[in-house]
Amino acid sequence: MSTVIDVYEVTLRRGRTFLLDHLNWSVDEAERWVIIGPNGAGKTTLMNMVAAQMFPTTGEVRLLGHKLGEVDVFELRPLIGMASAGLEAQIPTDERVIDVVMSSVYGQFGRWNEEYTPIDVTRAHQLLGRLRIDALADRPFGTLSEGERQRVQICRALMSDPEILLLDEPTAGLDLAGREFLLATLAELANDPMSPTIVMVTHHVEEIPQGVTHALFLKQGRVVAMGPIAEVMTSEVLSRTFDMPLKVMEVRGRWYAQGSW
Repeated sequence: MSTVIDVYEVTLRRGRTFLLDHLNWSVDEAERWVIIGPNGAGKTTLMNMVAAQMFPTTGEVRLLGHKLGEVDVFELRPLIGMASAGLEAQIPTDERVIDVVMSSVYGQFGRWNEEYTPIDVTRAHQLLGRLRIDALADRPFGTLSEGERQRVQICRALMSDPEILLLDEPTAGLDLAGREFLLATLAELANDPMSPTIVMVTHHVEEIPQGVTHALFLKQGRVVAMGPIAEVMTSEVLSRTFDMPLKVMEVRGRWYAQGSW
């Protein structure tokens, strides 16, 4: 099993503020990780670094065997699919869903004058079908529900057949039904051995899909705990991460937490 993400003694500083502080973390290709922590913990910063969008102040980041700072990121980024609220904001609301997905091939957020092959069109439809939204292919992106938009983003992130899939709070803003439908979809991806390595961010343990194998807990840019999720997802670790007494429980592969005063 090969290592696809290797973060060694990474610090990221903005002025006097440490966004990440001497962080060490590695991910192997068959693993599915969740990053958990409160607001300001450094979760999205770490995801942007793993997406080759940010560089450390000190330390070393290797992605798919390539060291950031010594590799052409424009060649590396197509191998890393990402879905996030920040990327969604860049998608034109009048763009057809099928074009939102296909334009990922060129690293764009809307279709211009580029040419797509029948293979591109077929793959886009296959991905939309896999996430059960192929009926939306000709709909404008702006007319979709929040849950539908999230699934389109995941299709877009998978379009280039990436080796790493990054999901930054994929269930944020969804109602209960939308959240559960998307979590079922993510569980299918996580349990598929042909899926890329998956790393997702969340604030809430209830939003961790079945099939996630490992967890990284962050607080103020530092690691609280990390490892196989069954070993590190404990009440003690969660309480330290969020600075309050919490009790965590697992039911049929899903995790739940509540205050334990």
